[in-house]
Amino acid sequence: MSNNMKATILLPLYVYPNQGAWDPIYTAIEANPNLDFIVIINPSNGPGGAGWWPNADYTREIPHLGSYSNVRIVGYVHSTYCNRPIEDVLKDVQTYADWALEDEKLQMQGIFVDETPNLYTPKTKQYLDTINSVAWKNARIGGERLMIHNPGTAVNKSLAEPGPDITVVSETSYDEFVKEHYQKWLATSPYDRSQTCYMLNSVPEEDIQDLTVRLRERAAFLFLTSAKTDFYQSFDSSSWQDFVAAMASE
Repeated sequence: MSNNMKATILLPLYVYPNQGAWDPIYTAIEANPNLDFIVIINPSNGPGGAGWWPNADYTREIPHLGSYSNVRIVGYVHSTYCNRPIEDVLKDVQTYADWALEDEKLQMQGIFVDETPNLYTPKTKQYLDTINSVAWKNARIGGERLMIHNPGTAVNKSLAEPGPDITVVSETSYDEFVKEHYQKWLATSPYDRSQTCYMLNSVPEEDIQDLTVRLRERAAFLFLTSAKTDFYQSFDSSSWQDFVAAMASE
């Protein structure tokens, strides 16, 4: 595979950070210094509030995770398909940004907005653009201030003009992904490879490596697992290792 087909792992890391729980990702990061990782953390369906945060386990593990040069960490917020009050979403964004005031090693490099719609309306467009704009302008969010949206499906072209930095245009099972009608729908996505992410679950273990290599040609950001449940709350050790190996292969 040519170097221009290099892709980044976009990992929803919703595993609670008990001692040792994040070791599989640390092992993968250390073994593959030339492989980039974007890691989504979701402490409490968002950043968590007073009385829960600061959480000793997260404040211990986030600095460790962020110490690697090939890792960017983004914070999870949900929009409930633009039905959640935007003030609440923006409050979550600001809460993540303010972590850097507590400890610069807790600084986020972007925001992952879950449950975004795929159909255009002027109201929806304004809602999403506002979140993007506020985060991009927030000096307490570091790095590129990545904005990632997760509709989990192809979106109307009008939502992509402009859109976020990265969009998850497929979040589905392997069996659904390989259907002809699904691929035809996916082909309507307005995003090119550089802005596209696929997240696939229930992939047969024997297909993980080959499928990952092939999908690197179509999406610059990937996450594949053979897990059929709790895709993001645990590591499926064998498929995780195979997926990482395929992402790191030249």
